[in-house]
Amino acid sequence: MKNVVIVVLGFAIAIQFIRPDFTNPAVDEKIALNGDPKVMSVLKTSCYDCHSSETQYPWYQNIAPVSWIMSDHITQGRKALDFSNWANIDTNMRLKRLERAKQMISNDLMPKHEYLLMHKNAVLNHEEKQLLEEFFDAQIKALGGSLSDVKEFNI
Repeated sequence: MKNVVIVVLGFAIAIQFIRPDFTNPAVDEKIALNGDPKVMSVLKTSCYDCHSSETQYPWYQNIAPVSWIMSDHITQGRKALDFSNWANIDTNMRLKRLERAKQMISNDLMPKHEYLLMHKNAVLNHEEKQLLEEFFDAQIKALGGSLSDVKEFNI
């Protein structure tokens, strides 16, 4: 039994040396999403840790294997929707991403439940969801799309 504990402890210590890169890319405000301060406040509180280059890393980013899961979520989140790179995203892709974001928020799939476990302030209330949906609708319209056009895309 003592040998098992030593092996497990040794493994737990050894994996701490396998660290993901948690460096945020530089943000160019000219290409980042800009909007109403109230909307941006909600986005920054509930979305930006995974969907921008402005991630605020918590203390547990340094503990494997949590750090690996967190790194994967951030990488996938930026790949799906990156508000820091907004102007560089193709218009049709932005339309798809906006509609997808609306769907995810309205179905309580975003922010992710595992994120909310440690970030209680990121929970979206009804008013915040509505604010984001209205903002996304306005963005869709500004891009020359419409709700019926966007729904035709395979998201």
